[in-house]
Order: sequence, then structure tokens, then C-alpha cells
Amino acid sequence: LSTGSAGTLGCGDYLKQSFPQSKIVAGEALQCPTLLLNGYGAHRIEGIGDKHVPWIHNVRNTDMVIAVDDEFCMNLIRLLNETSGKEYLSEMGLSDSDIENLPLIGISGIGNLIAAIKFAKYYELTERDIVFTVFTDSMELYQSRLKELQGEYGDYTRDAANRDYHRFLMGISTDHMMELSHYDRKRIHHLKYFTWIEQQGRDVDELNAQWYDYPDYWQRVQNQVDEIDERIEEFNQKVGMP
Repeated sequence: LSTGSAGTLGCGDYLKQSFPQSKIVAGEALQCPTLLLNGYGAHRIEGIGDKHVPWIHNVRNTDMVIAVDDEFCMNLIRLLNETSGKEYLSEMGLSDSDIENLPLIGISGIGNLIAAIKFAKYYELTERDIVFTVFTDSMELYQSRLKELQGEYGDYTRDAANRDYHRFLMGISTDHMMELSHYDRKRIHHLKYFTWIEQQGRDVDELNAQWYDYPDYWQRVQNQVDEIDERIEEFNQKVGMP
């Protein structure tokens, strides 16, 4: 899962408590490889965190970092949503019901899908294994991006669908991935200092507790779920959300 401020990646902590052999993978854009390389930059995978490590990211429990090239995401949104792309996927054997649901996968959702495929290929997983990810958005918010691509590259043809299917879907490889050692994790955790302590004024003792009081610190956060849910409901009421 890509990192951000919503806490979705935290579901991996819960799964790991139930299934200790599980692995948690954090995804990010290759064009902004903060976790992978302490890097920065602009990218087109909208809706994910970048240029910092989220305060709520349990880095010490993270097993791998995967950087996803945004070029893959932008080509795949056309394959999964344009008429010629869907017709080609039907020829490749994708069911009508799956094709109908493809718009439920937005740009960052496609990023998570790519990361999941890279993970499965890296560990040579089989039908005996389970890979879990989340499609965190839909294409409802990104119709303007499709129009921009149509304007820049023209109509989407069957040849383009054939190219994108083989290059950007079947051609997904195991590049830009890192299995995290203890000190790789610590290096990523240290990046929190510059955003959250120096810039945002958070407590450095709490930052240290996230690392040295592991896993107790994070389990205490989990135990606050009822209180957090109440605050979310209060916030939703204030802003008029159902």
C-alpha cells in the first residue's frame, strides 16, 4: 500500500499480529523515492503521500519499499477505461463483470495494484499465497486526466491497448524494490524528525517511543480506536459528511 495520512497501511500491523509471517510493503512513486532513496520530486500518482514519512507510519514493522513508475499508472488508466482498452482486455479473457468494475480503480489504486504484482513476482508467489492490497480511489475523480491524455496522445487504439497490456501490465518487473534491514528501517524512521519535529513541533520523545517502545507504542494507538472513531464522526458532522 502507498503511504499517506489516512492510516490504511496500518491494517498491515493488525494482519501481522494475526499472521506473523505476513510482510508489510510501503509503496511510493519512483519519481519521488523518499523511502527508497531519501529522494524527492514531482509525480503523477495523485492521492498518495510524498516527500516525507507520515507520522503514523509504523516504519519498524515495514518489510519492503516499492517505488512505482507513474508512467505505468498513466498508461494503465487508459487501458482500463478507454473503449479499445476494455475490448482488448476482453479478448485477453477478462470477464465482463470485471471489466465493468475497472473504473473503481483510480490512479493511486493502480499504483497499489502494480506494487502488489511486483511483490508477488519478487517472492515468486503461487496460488498457495495471498497478496492483499486496497484500491484506494476510483476513476470518478480523474476523468480530467483521461481527457488530458486523449488531448496529448490522441484516440486510444487497439494497437495502443496491445502495447500497454504487454509493457505496463504483463511487463511489470522487480526493479526499484528494497527488502528492509533493521537499519534501513531506522534510516527511514529518522526522516520523520525533519518534518515532524523541526517543522511541525512534535515531541521528539514520542518519536523515539515509536522506535524504541516498539511494539507497545503502536498497540496503544490501536487501543484508541473507539475514541478515534468518535472524533472522525464528530469531524464528519461538522463538515456535513454523512
